[in-house]
Amino acid sequence: MGRVTTRTPVTRISGTRQSTRPDTVVVEEPLEIRLNGTPLVVTMRTPGSDIELAQGFLLTEGIISDRSDIVSVRYCNSVDEHGVNTYNVLDVDLAASVTPPDINIERNFYTTSSCGVCGKASLEAIRQRTRHSPADDVVRIPAATIAELPDALRSAQRVFETTGGLHAAGLFTATGELLATREDVGRHNAVDKLIGWATEQSRLPLRGTVLLVSGRASFELAQKAVMAGIPVLAAVSAPSSLAIDLAHDAGLTLIGFLRGTTMNVYANPDRIT
Repeated sequence: MGRVTTRTPVTRISGTRQSTRPDTVVVEEPLEIRLNGTPLVVTMRTPGSDIELAQGFLLTEGIISDRSDIVSVRYCNSVDEHGVNTYNVLDVDLAASVTPPDINIERNFYTTSSCGVCGKASLEAIRQRTRHSPADDVVRIPAATIAELPDALRSAQRVFETTGGLHAAGLFTATGELLATREDVGRHNAVDKLIGWATEQSRLPLRGTVLLVSGRASFELAQKAVMAGIPVLAAVSAPSSLAIDLAHDAGLTLIGFLRGTTMNVYANPDRIT
């Protein structure tokens, strides 16, 4: 397994003083996900929880609906110039009952840590119908409970404390209990890892839960929440207009600018009491 962090020399300048010292930075490496031996996607990610990442990605892309749709996940023998396995290629074998996607120039896309999924044929190709719609989830959550979640997530960000360079996603119950958290250089990867964990634990759909993400709430993150049946998505920064549109359409409660005791609820505020 690859390293999560690495050490590198850095020149520090403070006023007129200059010094050189080692610094801890987060690792970013490519991960290629294959389906039955055929390349599907390459994502830039922080190594770790790769199998969860693959499972979460396949679930939120509508390729699988639960863990039983996967027969096996294994690392391929991808070696570097020294003949050492990089653990940067995963091959997923789908169950015979699962129809694999049509992998062509429109479907075989590339993702980066900054923008998430790119190169989709059209917006409608992303607007997939979820099998776990959050629209009928009747959960109600006090605003005071929502306000406590950022501090709980931050305290669980172990790698962020040493690097300051990772996004985080946390999954909480309606009472504020932290079920799981994942970190990654890409916020979409952190969410996929979290949903992949839930897939592995047979927790889908994730009814009665809150997904909290560091940074902004993009359309892609809203889509992933909807695909997993998560009724509430909260972010410490702003949502995008498409995320708001999708939240309204799918029955997702969307919260932005969650800071202290204040928050903006952009869609379906009835769940927040």
